Amino acid sequence: MKIYISLIIVILISLNPAVQAVPKLNTYEIAEIDWCPQICSNSNEYRGYISEILDEVVKGVDGHFIHTEYPWSRAIKNVLQGVSIALSAPAKNEAPNLIYPAVPIGIQKMCFFVKKEASWQYTGVNSLKGVVVGIASDTSIEELNSYAKRYPESFQYQPYHERFIGQNVKKLNKNRIDTFIFTRNSTIYELNKLGIADKYKIAGCVSSAPVYIAFSPAKSMRNISIELSKSFDLRMLQLIHNKKVDEILSKYDVGFSAKELLKYKTNN
Repeated sequence: MKIYISLIIVILISLNPAVQAVPKLNTYEIAEIDWCPQICSNSNEYRGYISEILDEVVKGVDGHFIHTEYPWSRAIKNVLQGVSIALSAPAKNEAPNLIYPAVPIGIQKMCFFVKKEASWQYTGVNSLKGVVVGIASDTSIEELNSYAKRYPESFQYQPYHERFIGQNVKKLNKNRIDTFIFTRNSTIYELNKLGIADKYKIAGCVSSAPVYIAFSPAKSMRNISIELSKSFDLRMLQLIHNKKVDEILSKYDVGFSAKELLKYKTNN
């Protein structure tokens, strides 16, 4: 009889969802783009230095993080609306309303690219007069942002996606634009991948800018975003201190070190 009662108790416990449920970590979506060698979602050879650092960061942060690829403008919108918890990896001018940690995860330099035989060189705002520039929507060109707003007719905007560089190369070849501007590392990587790097060159760059894992300001996400941002900073500082960030950066030709990331650290 005791055995029979015990069996009934075991069955009742197993059927009770409250008892049966195993606590699960919250799942968060990080919106990103294919932006090799920073984020290489479509590469078998690279993960991307930002992706690799982010993988190490989230190991020390409570939660389960998934990565979802979107066009850049859509990724920004999703994080603003709280569809995604975070965006990888904007400069502050590209999405100023997001919640930013104190420590950046990378540095980007935006450069102008032209055909090899072109004589034009970017030397400042005055050198842009009469020049038509290809540019991705919702990207920051730092000190030229105000110029671009003032003279929109000088810029041909298009959404950023994996074909952006290839399409702007075609525009250059057809003389529809005089130059295009995009991240130095990504453009060189893609031109090499396409086997046409010897046909184009850098014609000057704007100032470098830090990029971040930025979090959603949406009302439903704001509190957790602030906590995740703090956790991100603590973990990044640990990874910089134990040389893990430099170990990852050394695998990529990025031109900066973890020490330079700390130069951009703010007092949040």
